[in-house]
Amino acid sequence: MIKSVMGERLDAWIHMLFPFLFTRRLSPNLLTIAGTLLSIVGAVCFALGSFVSGGFLILAGGFFDLVDGAVARHQGIATRFGAFLDSTLDRLVDMAILLGITMFFALQSEPYLVLLAGYALASSVLVSYAQARAQLFYPAFNVGLLERGERVGILAAGAILGLMVPALWVLAVGSTITVIQRFAHAYRELERMDAVERETAGGPL
Repeated sequence: MIKSVMGERLDAWIHMLFPFLFTRRLSPNLLTIAGTLLSIVGAVCFALGSFVSGGFLILAGGFFDLVDGAVARHQGIATRFGAFLDSTLDRLVDMAILLGITMFFALQSEPYLVLLAGYALASSVLVSYAQARAQLFYPAFNVGLLERGERVGILAAGAILGLMVPALWVLAVGSTITVIQRFAHAYRELERMDAVERETAGGPL
């Protein structure tokens, strides 16, 4: 939702707040990989019960994920592979973080919290998958309450503030709402596109 609201202004804010990123030629793909590695270490911290350390690590990883695209656009080297790498590693990080939390609760013999974390994992992945599938037909598809930045922020805040269980509930409910929003929006837009194609082809066969 943050990226949807701010749009191109986000790059301007990144330039203003972090000018050092644009004074030398950095590899956007290396930034993406560095952020992924930091977040995976954070996921391991979650599994071991070091929630505060894990929270700060996934925030650091999220920072790299936020700026890699801006750096690529600034240098004029945004590529299809870079977008593929970024999106794919984002999914890896999402699953790793929630898997780490799930493992922690499993080791603590908390079956209901394991179920909650597992549901949050599944619903978060479905949020991203629904958008990826819709964008095959409708590239401008970008709706929903909780996008990736919000989800990472909620988990990081929950970890650092000692409110992981409430954070998981917010994530689970918010992701469910987002999935419903995306299904509804996809239904409207894809049905509209099908109707236009039928009219262009001269009506239904």
